[in-house]
Amino acid sequence: MRIDTRVYALYDEYCHGRIDRREFLLRAAAIAAGGLAMAQALLPRYALAQTISFTDPRIKAQYVAYASPRGNSGSMRGYLVQPAGSGPFPAVLVIHENRGLNPYTEDVARRVAVEGFLALAPDGLFPAGGYPGNDDDGRALQAGLDQAKLRTDMLNSARFLKAHRLSSGKLGATGFCWGGGAVNFLAAAMGAELQAGVPFYGAAAEGAEVPRIKAPLLVQLAENDPRINGMWPAFEAALKAHGVAHEMHMYPGTQHGFHNNSTPRYSEAAAKLAWQRTVAFFRQHLA
Repeated sequence: MRIDTRVYALYDEYCHGRIDRREFLLRAAAIAAGGLAMAQALLPRYALAQTISFTDPRIKAQYVAYASPRGNSGSMRGYLVQPAGSGPFPAVLVIHENRGLNPYTEDVARRVAVEGFLALAPDGLFPAGGYPGNDDDGRALQAGLDQAKLRTDMLNSARFLKAHRLSSGKLGATGFCWGGGAVNFLAAAMGAELQAGVPFYGAAAEGAEVPRIKAPLLVQLAENDPRINGMWPAFEAALKAHGVAHEMHMYPGTQHGFHNNSTPRYSEAAAKLAWQRTVAFFRQHLA
């Protein structure tokens, strides 16, 4: 189905909590003939998007609990996936979008582990009961959390993973949308504790925080993403001014969320290329 660009724009508003599901569907229906069907097609279909089974013999996946001082509840839960073998393994934190640890993010963690990394995907919604099983409620729950404490929960998750008995001590982080912004936050907050960051279409770090970034960054952007892309020139200038190693790739014709294969925003060619670059970047910097 060819989806009207105006419906994509509405979906971006919906995804980021600026309109609710009902308003999204109503406004999409009013845009053009077939607008409602376009809107419904954009809603996630996680069962069809799984690429690595949780029973895949190349990995071992489990949920783990760990302390998170000064976070939203003092404790956290995450999805830990290890490659076959005894380790230690270089480690990668996988950070979800603005709706908690949904099946797509868990699948990304499995993809990371298949490539030979110890992966942890924290559920930022754990203090609120965990991912509720649908993105609408997940988005509302995440918006209702103390955002500074939520970032602290991600920081504690990164440190838990780095110190894990199966970790080599080399740590990378990747994330998507809200999670991409969280990667930039972690790069500044952790300094030399983080060895590599790959934010996908995430908000830039605050300018005053950029001098603290020590990890090389691989910044992945969608072409049709004005809110995030508008932050890039100032972020790039700050990275250059402070000598932070970085590279940016913008994928032509793509929408915000192009890596997420559970919705039609997914761009197979761009997602595969971006993922190849991500894996190569982590292998380079976490070896």
